[in-house]
Amino acid sequence: MSKACQNYSASLRQAQADRRYLHIELIGFSPNGLIRVIRAIRAIRVLYLHSKINRKMKVMKFGGTSVGKPQRMKEVAKLITADEDRKIVVLSALSGTTNALVEISNLIAAGDRSEAKQKIWELEATYYQFVDDLLNDELLIAEAKKILAEHFEFLTIILKISFSEALNKDILAQGELLSTKLFCIYLEEQQIPHKLLPALDFMTLDNQDEPQIGTIKVKLSQLLTKHKDTPIFITQGYITKNAKGEVDNLKRGGSDFSASLIAAAINADVCEIWTDIDGMHNNDPRVVKTTRPIEQLSFEEAAELAYFGAKILHPASIWPAQFYNVPVKLLNTMEPSAKGTLITEQAGSTGVKAVAAKDNITAIKIKSSRMLLAYGFLRKVFEVFEKYKTSIDMITTSEVAVSVTIDNDIFLNEITRELEAYGTVEIDTNQSIVSIVGNEITETKEVMRKLFDAIHDVPVRMVSYGGSRHNISLLIPRSFKDQTLNALNTGLFGLE
Repeated sequence: MSKACQNYSASLRQAQADRRYLHIELIGFSPNGLIRVIRAIRAIRVLYLHSKINRKMKVMKFGGTSVGKPQRMKEVAKLITADEDRKIVVLSALSGTTNALVEISNLIAAGDRSEAKQKIWELEATYYQFVDDLLNDELLIAEAKKILAEHFEFLTIILKISFSEALNKDILAQGELLSTKLFCIYLEEQQIPHKLLPALDFMTLDNQDEPQIGTIKVKLSQLLTKHKDTPIFITQGYITKNAKGEVDNLKRGGSDFSASLIAAAINADVCEIWTDIDGMHNNDPRVVKTTRPIEQLSFEEAAELAYFGAKILHPASIWPAQFYNVPVKLLNTMEPSAKGTLITEQAGSTGVKAVAAKDNITAIKIKSSRMLLAYGFLRKVFEVFEKYKTSIDMITTSEVAVSVTIDNDIFLNEITRELEAYGTVEIDTNQSIVSIVGNEITETKEVMRKLFDAIHDVPVRMVSYGGSRHNISLLIPRSFKDQTLNALNTGLFGLE
């Protein structure tokens, strides 16, 4: 038991002894004094129980590829029982399921219910085969197939219901609900003690569709208190309830975000993100032939890499862990012994650590001779983007122009029309942002020289330098992205 827990335990024992004494010797205490003592005893008990609930507890999140096949799911069961720590296991949908559900939803929205029904049947057949390959016990197989029947009956019933966005969210939630229920049945077959902890019982969003970390904290604490002897909890990633009490989600890749929020809510010792690659790499292995895993990153470095294109980690998943100082580990389900990447407050080293790229970028230049020394000009420009809830990634300015980039062009026509009131607007689509990330790289000698020597023949549209000590970003045409990543792999890391 930790020293903190020992202190709480000793305080609790003393408070209990004091309470027994008070019960015998009530004469001489005023009512208000007695109430204050009892409240103190209750407060000590709450602190003790809170420390007991969260002692040596961690979060383990497994993505779709980690549970996408019966054998993979069996390997996950081994991983979560490899130590005696209490843990909350967060699961994504089986690989391919969310894509299939999106297609089904789109078909229903388009009115093609016949094709949607066919896709539901195909997905259902995949799951029935999955159950047959996962389980051996006939009674548990029957139980699992009963679960499948319930969920696919729901998908069949919605073919007769008018499509809505709320219905779409219900459809997309089925993947995580199925994966967790099937995994729990497998744990039951293996006689592994566990408890299914439905995410819809504690994950909530506010009116701005932002997670309510305080509410999540309270609800999780209550649920864990009810099951304080349970060693393993299974829950869903991605899905949540919104401010209206409807089923909602944290967008694609949101299971990472779920895991980070849960880890922050329970003050976990660590949040482990298990995928099919051994940690975050220094470059995109889909584009560059030779890459290497990064041993340690700071929260700031990891956030920059996630935001600017490193697919292994959801961009939003860093801030809860960072705010509550919960270390994050990126680990490989296929190679559990691999060291992976540790993300903490400390960067571990200085210099360039990784390169990431983000596609589908649109560059917008607003040019106006009136801009020179014009007070409030930038505020007016930014207000246009704020009005349409469109985030800006990069910005550069000169005396007569300002250039910005966005990664969401849904309201591009409306934004362009309003910006034309301030000057000439030029649009460049199909761009990419390439970010070079590392601890204090803007203060590291020769980084800029090596960077531009490596990409001397790449047409650079914009450069963002100095806004962050950990990031140098370049805007380039998408057609030059692969060339740029390979050139930087050689020029900055000496890898071919």
